[in-house]
Amino acid sequence: MKKTVKMSFSSKLISCLLLITSASWLTSCANVGNKFETAKVADIKAGETKQAEVLELLGQPWRKGLENGALTWTYAHYRYSAFSPFKSDDLVIKFENNGVVKSYTFNTSENLPEIK
Repeated sequence: MKKTVKMSFSSKLISCLLLITSASWLTSCANVGNKFETAKVADIKAGETKQAEVLELLGQPWRKGLENGALTWTYAHYRYSAFSPFKSDDLVIKFENNGVVKSYTFNTSENLPEIK
């Protein structure tokens, strides 16, 4: 003769919530920004590369802004995880009024790609 254990609705609900919470915690990971090909950063040349070329290389920027009246584009990707190291890549490009790259800053938590 089998003995069955009946669980109350509240016990089932608590068990279900615990299972969902545990699964979320085990897979907890957050991404901010958009991935971009960091190896292509070396193809950007201050005083030469145009906005259209940057778009072709990297796609749409994550954010656009102004720095002292000059247009800036930001490409960034930040990855947070409970079980692996934090990873980040960010690129800020500042343009001249004619749409040519004036300067850029690239930072990463990984090894830098080889610069040509």
